[in-house]
Amino acid sequence: MKLVFAGTPDFAASALEAILAAGHEVVLVLTQPDRPAGRGMSLQASAVKKLALSHGIPVYQPERLKDPATHEPIRAACLEHAAELMVVAAYGLILPQAVLDLPSKGCINIHASLLPRWRGAAPIHRAIEAGDTQTGITIMQMDAGLDTGPMLLAEATEIAADDTTGSLHDRLATLGGKLVVDALARFDQLIPTTQPETGVTYANKIDKTEAKLGWEQPAAVLARKIRAFNPFPGAVIPLAGEQIKAWRAEVVSGNGRPGQVLAADAKGIVVACGEGVLCITELQKPGARRVTSADFLHGSSLKPD
Repeated sequence: MKLVFAGTPDFAASALEAILAAGHEVVLVLTQPDRPAGRGMSLQASAVKKLALSHGIPVYQPERLKDPATHEPIRAACLEHAAELMVVAAYGLILPQAVLDLPSKGCINIHASLLPRWRGAAPIHRAIEAGDTQTGITIMQMDAGLDTGPMLLAEATEIAADDTTGSLHDRLATLGGKLVVDALARFDQLIPTTQPETGVTYANKIDKTEAKLGWEQPAAVLARKIRAFNPFPGAVIPLAGEQIKAWRAEVVSGNGRPGQVLAADAKGIVVACGEGVLCITELQKPGARRVTSADFLHGSSLKPD
């Protein structure tokens, strides 16, 4: 098929790579404008842009798509270059109905959840945070709503007890590429299925303020949040008078008052919570690198209360 592709981060780049490997012709790529990043805050191209340029594919980077004049490159791709379908994956801009109507076969989206659960911007984070044991990829037809369109294909994957957003993201990115290639191979035979009205949840965008955690919360909740916020934005906990990033932790047995350090050794830093006890095994001081609890305690005065 001749396609337009819209996406920005690594998740989308995995799908684009799979589509190109399957032999489809991508005549135009849409991606977010270059953004400042890194220590020097220099402008950085998205993962999708880098991949597109390496394959010689034209790249279009509008700030927004509200103005009909901004639709012209997409219209040209569909009319002059005969692109019949747009594939969208974690693009980051809302596509107005006028854009959705440009390809003759419409637009499909690669969404990282089993819809209608976790519509929205952060489905991977929210699935882990909520304690879900299963998620997956849904290929859906796009409409003007927020991930509300009919479903074409879906495949589930288990969420392991030690999965972080990072590890689950990578598995889902690979699955998304596989599933969209499958969908494209038999697109005209797929039967759209309306999403059920029950079971709808929304995965709101992650706000950095959510990452500030308190010991009054249950240990199980804290453990899920630490996994959900790894690698971004990183869960922050108060410890030894500092705001420390916690990267890995697990619920263990014990009891004490919230915030009480029950043990601090190479096995982990064990802290009582509002309900239950948490053992932190990987953490990071401000301005330092991520380390194990054993390395963290070297030169530290942290001791059990």
